[in-house]
Amino acid sequence: MASEDMLMVNISNQESTDLHISEKQHNQSPSRQKWTAKKTATGKRKASFENQDYGSAKQRKLNTKTNTKNKDQEASEFPSKPKASPKKGLHNGHDGPFIKTSSLFRYNPEIPDVFSPVVTQVKEKVFTTYSFQELDLHPHLVATLNKVLNISSMTSVQKQTIPVLTSGKDAVVRSQTGSGKTLAYGIPLIQSLQAVQPKIQRSDGPLAVVIVPTRELAQQSFQIFQKLLKPFTWIVPGVLMGGEKRKAEKARLRKGINVLISTPGRLVDHIKNTLSIAFSAVRWLVLDEADRTLDLGFEKDLTVILNALNAGGSSRQTVLLSATLTEGLSRLTSISMKDPVYIQVLEPSLSSQSSPSQQADSYAMPDRLQQYMVVVPSKLRLVCLAAFILARCKFERDQKLIVFISSCEAVEFLDTVLSTVLCGKSSTANKQQLSINFLRLHGNMEQEERTEVFQEFSQSKTGVLLCTDVAARGLDLPQVTWIVQFNPPSSAAEYVHRVGRTARIGARGNGLLFLTPSETAYMDVLANHNISLSEMKMEDILSTLMQDERFRGRGNWDKKKSAGAREQHMRERATVLQTEFENYVHGSEESVQAAKKALQSFVRAYTAYPSALKHIFHIRHLHLGHAAKSFGLRDAPQGLSSTANKSTKKTAKGKDNKRPAIKFTARERMASLIRSEYTSGISGESKSKKKRTKKKANAEDELTEG
Repeated sequence: MASEDMLMVNISNQESTDLHISEKQHNQSPSRQKWTAKKTATGKRKASFENQDYGSAKQRKLNTKTNTKNKDQEASEFPSKPKASPKKGLHNGHDGPFIKTSSLFRYNPEIPDVFSPVVTQVKEKVFTTYSFQELDLHPHLVATLNKVLNISSMTSVQKQTIPVLTSGKDAVVRSQTGSGKTLAYGIPLIQSLQAVQPKIQRSDGPLAVVIVPTRELAQQSFQIFQKLLKPFTWIVPGVLMGGEKRKAEKARLRKGINVLISTPGRLVDHIKNTLSIAFSAVRWLVLDEADRTLDLGFEKDLTVILNALNAGGSSRQTVLLSATLTEGLSRLTSISMKDPVYIQVLEPSLSSQSSPSQQADSYAMPDRLQQYMVVVPSKLRLVCLAAFILARCKFERDQKLIVFISSCEAVEFLDTVLSTVLCGKSSTANKQQLSINFLRLHGNMEQEERTEVFQEFSQSKTGVLLCTDVAARGLDLPQVTWIVQFNPPSSAAEYVHRVGRTARIGARGNGLLFLTPSETAYMDVLANHNISLSEMKMEDILSTLMQDERFRGRGNWDKKKSAGAREQHMRERATVLQTEFENYVHGSEESVQAAKKALQSFVRAYTAYPSALKHIFHIRHLHLGHAAKSFGLRDAPQGLSSTANKSTKKTAKGKDNKRPAIKFTARERMASLIRSEYTSGISGESKSKKKRTKKKANAEDELTEG
């Protein structure tokens, strides 16, 4: 046990100074040790780390001073506490005697050496030397661009797209995120509509329809059109999106909207249920972030919209925009466009050397984007994320982070646990408090709250936005310095869209991708699309904790300068932080259930990776007990399993008993995947073998439960 990193913590309400045990206590006399043992048995709070570097030498010194009689007495008094299983001594409240926090640094898979394949990254020159005044645009529109939007020169995609669209041709525009695609279609659209004679009236209805995949992007596009249309007050923009009151939207449609921006689902709803909506005058159809619209399952909705537009009978100009091109987009192009012009902005050197198929597989990345990846074992993911946030938000200035997470439940859980523990609000927290503005954004939130969060994060100079992929497409969130992908995206295209929230319009930005040791082959998937990442070491991230005195352990490491002592110091602090998380999670039944729901949603998302990536992201490669640790759960696998079994027993009472026992409910299947921290949960052992294994595990409990 001397080599194990073990933390014994009582989670009763007491001053945190009790956690720091002085060095003198290791040199106590045997009688003093017996007295301490008795106090321990009565529930006094005590924390101790046992480690090879520090504890073993002290213990040997104690052993030489202690006679055999005292050893026998101590052996008879001590065994129940250290050898007690965490399952038996665990309480969800703060009244439990001791909590046994297993080491974060044992039983982890070995972190492999990561070799990033050498690739030629596709570069795209963002800015040009051409100004909008060189185009044949209305003077008031140019003045609005200069004075209201503070833009004078065109980006590369705008330089190539605006002349094509002003000539009346259909176009498919592919360019990196943050390159100015909204203005690339917005400027020629407004230039066209303001020139219509006689002047457009509000009662004419929609003359331009802009389809975007998410509500936030719809709101953002609407605000841009409001600014562009300031000189042209007779052209009325409007937005339709889910979460808003349908009655108010119907009233706006009756009054008249000339530039209609909408999400697909809400527009289909109005096509079916609102009599006042008519598309007979539509001249423009814009499909922004079209690949994401298809990914979200809106293909049928787009078909309904196209049929409604075709029924209107008017000829129209169609524009399709995205940072990536997929097979679905090719189908959409074939049914909605006539002889489109394909616009793809690449550096001349690459475009001349690469074939069209190679260019289609390569994604253009912002020139000033620094991309990193870090390999983190499952048990350490939560601590590592927290340390990274502390490094950016406490020890650096003006840092603005977006953290992408796989599910809504996990976003909710991490928002609560990170803001509570890192900002010093937990029950065991120190008196120091840190102000970090944590915000959350996901699809299960009410629209009003989503809009408030979007606006608040856009206007703030610092903060951390925890979100699902609802924020991955098209959103222009100013001054974002870091994109953290806590859960890897389901495709290289999705990776491109996520990191595209930073380094926008020529600004600097950084991206960090979290991978477990079994997921490092994902680097090759990205390399196939000419995306290269540099490695960031987990130890460098965790070393931030050595600057934060809130997570100081009991070891006196300041005087030791060896690499081993420094590593042990870092590990000790990481364990203290993990214990803070676990204390909070197990502090109430509500937080335990929230953590379990988050874990379940994480496992569901993990099983949803596409078949092409199953060799990397497969449930058999996932150590479910260690994954539970990253949600602050000590024995969640057993807890989930028993909870599921109890609920199924209750529901089974009133049902037909003839139902075959082989069939499982969804909850039972999920529970069968979740096992203890030290088994993978995937083995198909027989009942008798499981019993033998359980007996053996109980006999070796002290050795295996580290």
